[in-house]
Amino acid sequence: MSDSPSTLISILGNEYRIKLVEGQEQLVGASARLLNRALGEAREHYPTLSGERLLVMAALNLCSRQVELQQQHDAQLQRFDAKVCATVERLTQALRSA
Repeated sequence: MSDSPSTLISILGNEYRIKLVEGQEQLVGASARLLNRALGEAREHYPTLSGERLLVMAALNLCSRQVELQQQHDAQLQRFDAKVCATVERLTQALRSA
């Protein structure tokens, strides 16, 4: 039985060994870099925070961005759905009158 692949990431100066699902190496690395950037931004906005509180603020900022993007995505899907429905309706009417 072979060991699961793992990678070493650094968050707030602490190193963590993370077990990986095959094919997720790049995703984990990109996620760690995103989290470190968010922590840097949070540190700039909240210079008195450290450790867990800084991590919580960074997580909240990341989550609020995710919620915003999800709302934008949902709105865009609704617009596309409306366009598709309108196009299908026009095609159906054109076929009926042909």
